[in-house]
Amino acid sequence: MEIIQVDERISLRRDPETGNEDTQAIVDEIIAAIRKDGDEALRAYTKKLDGAELDALFVTETERLKAYEALDDTVISALQQAIINIRDFHERQRSQSWMTTKEDGTMLGQQVTPLDAVGVYVPGGKAAYPSTILMDVIPAQVANVGQIIMTSPPDTSGLLHPAVVVAASELGVEQIVKAGGAQAIAALAYGTESVPAVDKIVGPGNSFVALAKRAVYGHVDIDMIAGPSEIVVIADDTARADYVAADLLSQAEHEERATAIVVTPSKPLADKVVEEVDRQLEDLPRAAIARKALDDYGAIYLTANMNQAVDVVNQLAPEHVEVLVAEPFHYLGKIRHAGAIFLGENSAETVGDYFAGTNHVLPTNGTARFSSPLTVDDFIKKSSIIHYSREALETNAKMIASLARVEGFEAHARAVEIRKKGASEHE
Repeated sequence: MEIIQVDERISLRRDPETGNEDTQAIVDEIIAAIRKDGDEALRAYTKKLDGAELDALFVTETERLKAYEALDDTVISALQQAIINIRDFHERQRSQSWMTTKEDGTMLGQQVTPLDAVGVYVPGGKAAYPSTILMDVIPAQVANVGQIIMTSPPDTSGLLHPAVVVAASELGVEQIVKAGGAQAIAALAYGTESVPAVDKIVGPGNSFVALAKRAVYGHVDIDMIAGPSEIVVIADDTARADYVAADLLSQAEHEERATAIVVTPSKPLADKVVEEVDRQLEDLPRAAIARKALDDYGAIYLTANMNQAVDVVNQLAPEHVEVLVAEPFHYLGKIRHAGAIFLGENSAETVGDYFAGTNHVLPTNGTARFSSPLTVDDFIKKSSIIHYSREALETNAKMIASLARVEGFEAHARAVEIRKKGASEHE
């Protein structure tokens, strides 16, 4: 890792890897085929791209039972406890409908309504991401979404990883489609004979998934176009270099485009972290991926002091920030831009990824400047409620009409005035 003295503004922002024109053309072709041929096209692309010929598009009860038999009891218990933690955190995010009244009889309010149907995309194939299911499904359930449909690409035998099936089953997800890629996104967005159309699609994926989500946005809502994973560790000379190195590698092993950065005023710590990273890479199973990520997107930024270090973090606006300093809570209010903030040496980013209860679907690519983690609010919509009394209308009609006319909308003005006149005639 390169040690860099900070002397100018820095940024994490880079173009998301969402493919090129050829990839976009393939995605558009897939979406068109799904819209035209539905289940038939979904099966065909699953066979072509995932090598799986499906007898059933949906996970069967037999497959659920076999998944439980195949999964270690310790993992099942861990999933069950993680569900409790995540649900407890998200229950505290509930929004409420409300109404207020004024002396003139005006009633104003807000009605909170859950979405009717949500699609959850879970990456799969060679890997398993049960934590993604928990993070996407639980806030939707807390919001009381009516229907949740999950999709995930199968292996060549047409099966999903046992951990994925068990996680979804523990949450009570009844419809699990064995399909991935752009074809799954299109099926969720437009529906097929078997797959219900949804109102919103959430969940990460490769460039084909990202481009498909972008293409269907507007017809349905989406959560975000996720970029590569990011971690920034802000550390002083009390931080343990082995902890810092381990946390950098926890993100670098995700993919070759992951970002792992240390910001510190301590040159001795920086030197030790470099040594620790090299040492820990020696027996890391995904060492090649992690090393490539650190070489291309890793860095240690040396600052003049901790105040400048905090400023650098706010410039970066990263997905994850770890605060490994003597007094971490001292800096909490000063860190303005971050998807998630981990305070103290025991709060490894991994804790938040899987178990603590907070959501790990976070803004990337510097978008924490204006974006938030996935929450219950992402699965509801809010309607404004207006009730005007006769008294309120008579009092305010002239002002309302004047505002309409200054914008050139005579019919707007008359719509108010006709009611005032009608009320007078009624009397």
